[in-house]
Amino acid sequence: MGLLSALFGGGKPEGNQREEQERKNFDILKYDGIRARNMNQLEYAAKCLEQASALRDDAETLRFLADVYVKMNRIAGARVVLDKLKALDAGNVRVLLTLARVCHMQEDYGGMHAACLLAIGQDAENAEAYYLAAKAEHGLHNDLQAIVMSTKALALDESFLPAYQFRAEVLWGMRQAKEALEDIDKILASDPEEEDALLLKGTIEAALGNATGACACLDKVTEVNPFNEKAYLLKGGMLCEEGAFGKALEVYTEALELMPGNAALYQGRGRARLLAGDKDGSVEDMKKAIELDPESGRSFNGEFKN
Repeated sequence: MGLLSALFGGGKPEGNQREEQERKNFDILKYDGIRARNMNQLEYAAKCLEQASALRDDAETLRFLADVYVKMNRIAGARVVLDKLKALDAGNVRVLLTLARVCHMQEDYGGMHAACLLAIGQDAENAEAYYLAAKAEHGLHNDLQAIVMSTKALALDESFLPAYQFRAEVLWGMRQAKEALEDIDKILASDPEEEDALLLKGTIEAALGNATGACACLDKVTEVNPFNEKAYLLKGGMLCEEGAFGKALEVYTEALELMPGNAALYQGRGRARLLAGDKDGSVEDMKKAIELDPESGRSFNGEFKN
């Protein structure tokens, strides 16, 4: 703040001298803000870049300011800056894609879709633009078009693993298991330890009744990441459906040793205990789940089912 006081604390020069002083002030604020951003001093970076952008509409300054706002989770501020930047530099694909990502954070899928179409209009070979457009279409409940857009992204870049993952998720949402598994297998062929792909494959295999395949995927997930809550919950629930309550209890207990503050795991183990005939243990776990997360009590009914 000493810099800001030094720059703006004195009297204002006049005429050309004032313009020259404003130019110097702008340069100092801009580059001090950029340096602060690079050093992760985000509060100070934001103050400098805000002051610089108040002095001059400069596209680079606004791009850095938007980036700082995103890092600070000031998403509304980033959106305002990016909308202004789009007006200044409408043909900048990088700006349009950043705007699309910020719209996605705000769940403004219409704005995201519009930004993606502008980016595609500027660069029809940009795989990321089609990928983000696919996400916008999904947010707008146009899943067939989401598949079309993600397919276009993959046609431009066959190594674009997030596009395979997203298309698989959309396909599975439409219960197209075969096609979804094909996309997941392409991911796993490139990266056998890709956590999200393994988890989705385990989910699909479990739904298809392939317990062995599902367990293999879920065990791999917890091998890669022992703190993946979803893998334990899915495996425990699947074992309960098979009547293997003892094995399910082992899964939940193992997970709770790693994550003792996890209400969902206590809830899952409580259900497994009830199904196994251990009512006292079930009530104990249910109480613990509610203690950790009072909202979790709303998901219980008389039969202790979700």
